[in-house]
Amino acid sequence: MAALYDFDTAIDRRGTWCIQWDGVADRFGVDGLLPFTISDMDFATAPEVLAALRDRLDHGVFGYTTWQQDDFRSAVAHWYATRYGTEIDTGQLVYGPSVLNQLSQLLQMWTGEGDGVVVHTPTYDGFRKAITGLGRELRGVPVGDEEALVRELARPDAKVLVLCSPHNPTGRVWTADELTRMAELAERYGVAVVSDEIHADFVHEGYVHVPWTRVAGAGGGGGGGRWALITSGSKAFNFPALTGSYGLIGDPADRAEFLRRMETAEGLASPAVLSLTAHIAAYREGGPWLDAVRAYVAGNLGHVAERLSAGLPELGWEPPQAGYLAWIDLRAAGVDDAELQRVLVERERVAIMGGAVYGAPGFVRLNVGCPRAKVERGVEALIRAVKAVRSSPSGV
Repeated sequence: MAALYDFDTAIDRRGTWCIQWDGVADRFGVDGLLPFTISDMDFATAPEVLAALRDRLDHGVFGYTTWQQDDFRSAVAHWYATRYGTEIDTGQLVYGPSVLNQLSQLLQMWTGEGDGVVVHTPTYDGFRKAITGLGRELRGVPVGDEEALVRELARPDAKVLVLCSPHNPTGRVWTADELTRMAELAERYGVAVVSDEIHADFVHEGYVHVPWTRVAGAGGGGGGGRWALITSGSKAFNFPALTGSYGLIGDPADRAEFLRRMETAEGLASPAVLSLTAHIAAYREGGPWLDAVRAYVAGNLGHVAERLSAGLPELGWEPPQAGYLAWIDLRAAGVDDAELQRVLVERERVAIMGGAVYGAPGFVRLNVGCPRAKVERGVEALIRAVKAVRSSPSGV
């Protein structure tokens, strides 16, 4: 299937105002680095999406638009039915400019200043900014530590569990049993759940994504408590610059309040028409392309595992269960984070995200959503940098 598409040919993204390539100096202080940073891919989106966008552009009129129409709703329902074997209630759909914007609105609805918001650690930095920026208290629990999760959810001022499913940055795919247990705990302690599932479409072979809609109500409380599933096709199909996301909100009153906020308080009644066009085309016709790009990325991750096994065998690194972000634990290598970054930037001329961004010093996050040749350069640079720092504290 992968032969139908060309993922090996590099597309020059410089000069297109993209954060990963043109904005690298904003984070690393140096221009011209080879970037493996922000979580978008270096691949053009699916040909079917591009064809739909061209057709819409040819129409030439770009007036105010509504997402509340059957073409969009039925495309989302089709995607969930065919990819996840899940029937969704399209009456629960909402729309927003981004997943993080939706999260912000829901936090403002369901929490007050100083309330606790529970997240798994390491934590996607966008969550951290959204939560603390609203004056809420971020309370982290390590991935897989149920005792810590129970303890934090049971605190009287814990109001929301923000779940990343699959988890970013680790690539962990939550099992049905784990999600059911979280739903039971949330209902028991009266904690609302916001499940960010933007990485769901990139679950790798051998693992299965379970949408939150399948476990809401697991606690037997009737109605499933307060919950929202927020997501977008932009991550898997690589069109975040078009903006646009959607969600499902269980409670009718909460859903009505969310829509009121978006349409009146936020003035966002009219979505970006090209985002709607892209979503519909992706969900109706883009499945083969997605399967191909996911297989290609799995090959990239396999290459990283092979090279790390040969070059830094003490790490024992294995590919993630989902996504195109290689979350690499370097603690066994015993290198200083700051010195490693200095060598990566100054000597190797690459930009790789340090784990401290996600609250996890000693790790790095390497984006492999790119042609294999670029991945090869990135992983070899990382191996050389680790060895240089380990052999000499100054990296020289």
